[in-house]
Amino acid sequence: MGKKIKKEVEPPPKDVFDPLLIESKKAATVVLMLNSPEEEVLAKACDAIYKFASKGDENKVTLLSLGAVEPLFKLISHEDPIVRKNATMVFGIMASNSDVKKLLRELDVTNSLIARLVPEEDVIIHEFASLCLAHMAVEYTSKVQIFEQGGLEPLIRLLSSPDPDVKKNSAECIYHLVQDFQSRAAVRELNVIPPLLELLKSEYPVIQLLALKTLGVISNDKETRIILRENQGLDHLFKILETKEFNDLHVEALAVVANCLEDVDTMQLIQQTGGLKKLLSFAETSTIPDIQKNAAKAISKAAYDSENRKILHEQEVEKCLITLLGTDNDGVKTAVSQAISAMCENLASKDAFGIQGIPQLVQLLSSDNEEVKEAAAMALANLTTANPGNASSVAEAEGIEPLINVLSTKRDGAVANAAIVLTNMATQEPLRLSIQSHSIMNAIVEPLQSTNSQVQSKAVLTVAAFGCDADARTELRNAGGLEPLVKLLHSRNEEVRRNACWAAVVCASDELTAVELCRLGALDILEEINLSMGRRNHFSERALDKLLDNDLSQKYSQLGYLSFSNIITDSFYDYGQVKPGVKLLSLEELSTQELNDRRAVILVNIKPPEVALTVEEKLQDLVYGRPINLLPSSTFRKSSKERASAVVSPVDEKQESSGRPSSLSKGSTREKGSRKGKGKKEEEKPKEEEEFQIAPKIQEEVTLEKLPWLPPFDFILLDYINDASKTILPLATTKEQVVALAQFVAGNMGGPIEKDKLHEFSWELHISEIKFEQKCNVIPIGKIKKGTFYHRALLFKVIADRIGVGCTLVRGEYTRAWNEVKLVDDSPQGITGLLLPPQVYVVDLMYQPGCLMKQGSAEADHYKLI
Repeated sequence: MGKKIKKEVEPPPKDVFDPLLIESKKAATVVLMLNSPEEEVLAKACDAIYKFASKGDENKVTLLSLGAVEPLFKLISHEDPIVRKNATMVFGIMASNSDVKKLLRELDVTNSLIARLVPEEDVIIHEFASLCLAHMAVEYTSKVQIFEQGGLEPLIRLLSSPDPDVKKNSAECIYHLVQDFQSRAAVRELNVIPPLLELLKSEYPVIQLLALKTLGVISNDKETRIILRENQGLDHLFKILETKEFNDLHVEALAVVANCLEDVDTMQLIQQTGGLKKLLSFAETSTIPDIQKNAAKAISKAAYDSENRKILHEQEVEKCLITLLGTDNDGVKTAVSQAISAMCENLASKDAFGIQGIPQLVQLLSSDNEEVKEAAAMALANLTTANPGNASSVAEAEGIEPLINVLSTKRDGAVANAAIVLTNMATQEPLRLSIQSHSIMNAIVEPLQSTNSQVQSKAVLTVAAFGCDADARTELRNAGGLEPLVKLLHSRNEEVRRNACWAAVVCASDELTAVELCRLGALDILEEINLSMGRRNHFSERALDKLLDNDLSQKYSQLGYLSFSNIITDSFYDYGQVKPGVKLLSLEELSTQELNDRRAVILVNIKPPEVALTVEEKLQDLVYGRPINLLPSSTFRKSSKERASAVVSPVDEKQESSGRPSSLSKGSTREKGSRKGKGKKEEEKPKEEEEFQIAPKIQEEVTLEKLPWLPPFDFILLDYINDASKTILPLATTKEQVVALAQFVAGNMGGPIEKDKLHEFSWELHISEIKFEQKCNVIPIGKIKKGTFYHRALLFKVIADRIGVGCTLVRGEYTRAWNEVKLVDDSPQGITGLLLPPQVYVVDLMYQPGCLMKQGSAEADHYKLI
């Protein structure tokens, strides 16, 4: 037998590790395995981490804290397809966590993810890479990164992927990206419309919805709408709207249609194909509020174009909107009211809404929803603008009180629009008076104090609209509305400032309001505005002029001009030219100044001393109605101190002032009969002893009472006016009156002066003598017997105003001043009945009194020059 030989087994290489199966229940251990050089270990570790992360957000946070993201980031670009796929899956699932996304942005993973979207990659990689990008595209920074790194093109390509998850993720990512305008323009160039329209045919609603939402965003651009129309996109949209099973897509489909309707070509196409009628019917019959709201928004967008409004009106869109207005949903009511506002640009639509739409809109003014209230007020504002019929309909629908109530709401748009409606209604006097009865001026004070420029602007226009009535101005004044109005004159907003100036013009129509405006500083503000070339406007100039109309002395000194409508009244005085912003001293202050060498202040006053009569009447009441001679007329020419110390005497006083009778009674306490100042006869009491016992007490009381200062009474001027009334007023024509008055004025002020001897006419000395005689810088114009240009022009204006002859008063350089009159020239020979427009003439009061020089002629210009 042979001997068996035992074969020896060779031992394995010393550097090879035997296979080892490891089970781990710790995430930290698996995360450590992500750094393994073995592909199989990496693949299994990524798979395990994917399963762990899929269980919830807490696990994702755990993996983040264990440092899993950084090694996973390296693995999505691994050369092994399985490792690459599994790592991408982990990223796709973990990117839904905000903290993970933040780290991904810091690591700039988008470039690596976009690289995974190439056609050669596995569809699973496409799915989770696009999912990760979709999560990240929500943030603006990531949007920019994806756009700049060329992510749009592969994402659009993947819209045609056979895998629905890839389509869904790609569509979602694109939807987020197109929120930025750069991406919207880019996707249009990359021809995104056809694949998006194909997605509308998907069997998955979520994909259809994402496609519609993306189309809704990109169709805001006109160029995209054109492409959409060229690709029959409207057909796809209307098919969705006509399919009841797609009712969950109708809202988004309507949003796209709304954008498309902005284009006239699209509107005409829809009208021709019957789509517009279907759309309106669909909106009217739907019971889904979001659909109704989007339909109204579609109409609003379309109505911004005039041609579209015409088409919509032809389709009787008004009926549809009025029906929708009755929907019990605030969002729908708001959208419909906005659509009505947009359609109001069409005059026919504005009339169509009036009868049925206005009552419903008025009801919405009382809504608890502020947005509804604002939208309704805006619709009414548009409906009533330049439409008196609709303004009347608002009143008939009992809309005045709700509108005034809206003025006190906190929503600026509602307040501004309510103010517009009330302003529109105020153009009709019956409506204006009706609104006034609801205390509109009280209600408008709060909007005047608003910080919103739109509210301020509309509120001051409302003040201007109602301020034409005296009662309304009184109400505004009493309500404290003038103070905020004056503050708005300071506004930096040009529209607010302009409207506030206009309101000031209207409110200054009565003296009380004008005085209050001046007290609040309106005059100073307007003067400041008019000195600025940038801020001044026609209304600011008119407002200043209007305020000065209530202080003609200040106006003439400041502006050097009084118009035909500026009627000079008693206590007017010509101080001379002053710079803008300089305030004149009062007449009393000027009268009490010591004599100076300044030019004399010329006074106009024929008002009798009524205050003295009032005091006398009080005395008569105390002595049983007996007339008492209170003070002699000479007392009124004394100083305030002398008048205050005057003693009442029951004895008759002789009257001064050139023998003219005093306006006071001349009777003593012993006289019987009546006094004209009382207006009725007063019987004398029989008990004289009793009267004389009372008189000393009365004297004592009146002596203690300080009488107010009164300007001196100009008897000579009164004679001038009486003479002119008797001799000039009866003349047949205005021209004859003007000529006669010019000659009358010149005759009483030194007569005609030869031009070459004007320097010899010593009027200055004469004026100085009057000042010395009066011991006062203020002299009555009637005292002047040698008057130069500005004296004569003033006297001409004073008398002309009293007898009803219209003229201006214009101050020139130095001593020059002149009057302008308007006269109608005679008809040319051979032509009868021809009414010519009036011509302006300058009246000569110096050289050839009564000569009329046509304004603008060389003769008139020479008269005005020194």
